Amino acid sequence: MKLKALIVDDEYPARQELRFALKNFDNIEVIGEAANAQEALVLIKALDYQVLFLDISMPGMSGMELGAAIQELPCKPFVIFVTAYDEYAVKAFDINAVDYLLKPVEISRLKRAIDKVLKLIGDSGANLENQEIEEAETTSVYNQADINLDLEQIKIDRIPAEKKGKTVLVPESDLVFAFTEKDYVYLKIFDEKLFVRFTLKELEKRLDPKVFFRTHRCYLVNLHKVKEIVPFFNGTYNLIVDDKEKSEVPVSRAQAKKLKRIIGF
Repeated sequence: MKLKALIVDDEYPARQELRFALKNFDNIEVIGEAANAQEALVLIKALDYQVLFLDISMPGMSGMELGAAIQELPCKPFVIFVTAYDEYAVKAFDINAVDYLLKPVEISRLKRAIDKVLKLIGDSGANLENQEIEEAETTSVYNQADINLDLEQIKIDRIPAEKKGKTVLVPESDLVFAFTEKDYVYLKIFDEKLFVRFTLKELEKRLDPKVFFRTHRCYLVNLHKVKEIVPFFNGTYNLIVDDKEKSEVPVSRAQAKKLKRIIGF
């Protein structure tokens, strides 16, 4: 896979030097730069970055403050600090940084940092695969009665979710959108947020593809619940949906092209 990266540094030469160094790697693509933390936050919320190369000493909000703020986002990129200061390393790892690189960055250290990100993403995929295997094994109970059922063909229009210690079945038509938040997946219905034991990918497979659209790697929206489409930044959009809060669901630039074809705007 090719990682989408954002470089954040207030010094233009430093951004260019890092961008040039990253050209040594086929598995990473720099698709954005920011000169300060405030600009970076706008980009991170608008576009679908997997990794953030972040300087620490910047005017206004520091890189460390930005790194901490990112941890509160529902869908956050992996953070690699790139700095001339070594005294912030411990604090950097306290906010879940993947690595801490000192300027000038050596290619070998940069490779190790990128490999760490790829391993973290790969481990997430392995965990999902193991979960799918476990779920497949549980279906063997149907064989006890010599019932030969293909569970993939069993479709119900309700999603099991957790509410106050109980499992409730949410009709697909009630689901406004699904999203990830701090490594968990939730359903948003009109005035409630309910935890589910699915990945977004699993939900996407389960739900009607003519109704539910993956707007972003962290969001899956019911198109019947979309009230407004608002241009946001650099080819991205926000969808205003029909829940109690009139929530905004982001649409990444890549998915915006697909959405335009589907809706015709």
